[in-house]
Amino acid sequence: MKRKAKRVKGQVASAKKYALISVYDKTGLAPFARELKQLGFEFISSGGTAKFLRKSGLKVTEVSKLTKYPHMFDGRVKTLHPMIHGGILADRTNKAHLKEIKKYKITPFDLVISNLYPFEEVISKKNFTHDEAIENIDIGGPSMVRAAAKNYKNVAIVVDPNDYQKIIAELKADGSIGLETRELLSAKAFKHTAQYDALIVRYFSARLTRPEEFPREMGILLEKIQDLRYGENPHQKAALYRELGAKGEGLLTEAKQLHGKELSFNNIVDMEAAWNCANYFADPTVVIVKHNNPCGVAKAETLVEAYKSALACDPVSAFGGIVSANRRIDEVTAREIAALFVEVIVAPSYTPKALDILKSKQNIRIMEMGERAINKPFKGLDYKRISGGLLVQEPDIAQLGINEIKVVTKREPTMAEMEDLFFAWGVAKYVKSNTIVYVRSGKTVGIGAGQMSRIDAAEIGIKKSQGGVKGSVLASDAFFPFSDVVELAAKNGISAIIQPGGSKRDQESIDAADKAGIAMVFTGRRHFRH
Repeated sequence: MKRKAKRVKGQVASAKKYALISVYDKTGLAPFARELKQLGFEFISSGGTAKFLRKSGLKVTEVSKLTKYPHMFDGRVKTLHPMIHGGILADRTNKAHLKEIKKYKITPFDLVISNLYPFEEVISKKNFTHDEAIENIDIGGPSMVRAAAKNYKNVAIVVDPNDYQKIIAELKADGSIGLETRELLSAKAFKHTAQYDALIVRYFSARLTRPEEFPREMGILLEKIQDLRYGENPHQKAALYRELGAKGEGLLTEAKQLHGKELSFNNIVDMEAAWNCANYFADPTVVIVKHNNPCGVAKAETLVEAYKSALACDPVSAFGGIVSANRRIDEVTAREIAALFVEVIVAPSYTPKALDILKSKQNIRIMEMGERAINKPFKGLDYKRISGGLLVQEPDIAQLGINEIKVVTKREPTMAEMEDLFFAWGVAKYVKSNTIVYVRSGKTVGIGAGQMSRIDAAEIGIKKSQGGVKGSVLASDAFFPFSDVVELAAKNGISAIIQPGGSKRDQESIDAADKAGIAMVFTGRRHFRH
């Protein structure tokens, strides 16, 4: 294809302008191309994109007409050719390049529109194969994108359909795409291919790294979902990001907002804590969270019973809290929840009548996780930010088996006590350390959270229960450094204790428990949550 041109300020201007189009995501492409056509562009395209444009009533020149080669190897080779990459990479201010353009009859492109095979979409499917993943690694696309991004002084590269209207507006206003815009588009394109390659690296690393190993180098890819009104406090700016390539039934992969005003930074943090705690348990369970700590947790045969028991643990703290359930919320439960001011409700689903009741509260945020998320904890790595880097660990999702505990006192727990001990231990892992949790009949009666000393946590839990811990069991997220917590438990009628063990003074705590007739079991595992 010959190009009539004249020199303008050191570059080539032309009666005709050419756009190379090869996209997987065809969102908004047809109207964009029609506008470009009206502005004097001609199109070179390949494969599915060419068919799409023709169906939209646009004339297209096939890539194969320029290269004189058909699409080869099941489409793996289409645009990898000097007639294509020469048209992208030629510097039109360079006389030698201009001579080569003329000599080899290369069509210089003014615009390259390209986005890549859906690699992330494929590897996010439940049952994809390795061969599918390999075939969705784009080669020609990133090559074109990077080439055009490198040569942004001569070529505009567009990878995001959201930029189509901006391009049209600038072309209509100025007759060309300005240098500053082309440089911005170039940066966006390089980011596009960098993230794409990083996803592929992450995929292969996960296949080749043993589960017990952490990779030597780690890339974390984040996509901004939305700006938030503010962070933990109004003077802090904040935004919500999604981790690209993350798998599993997590908050950002499953949660849908059905009603209510925009979620705040603190809402999201608390919602995560509430859902994780409720979803840990197999029985119908309700959790009420305030400031990232459970202030009431209960299981029962029905969800409404569980909610009432969870609320009874600390009704003062529950005001303005986050409610989470691991079962579908029904009409009866919804009426009870609606009687209290709560910020957010998160559950697998809601009955239609329950939704109607809850939606009568204008500002309450109603979040739906979906039934498939029940009892499926998110298994992605846990990141904690420190200045200059990250701490990375496995998530604390381990369940405690009956064969893992060790009875260390003369008296063994009864079956009822054992059931409450396991429930209390499950709750303790979701409360900030140091924590002491009191449970009776499948419901928390007192929670002491986030204290610098364990005895303080134990005393606060009793205070929160308003003296109602008698006959309950006690769970501690870490060992007792002294026997003082056991002695306090004895004074308040605690019947059984679960703790990790491992202190140099374990025997003192065991002796104190034996003296009081308290059953005590060691788990050999702690549950710090900092």
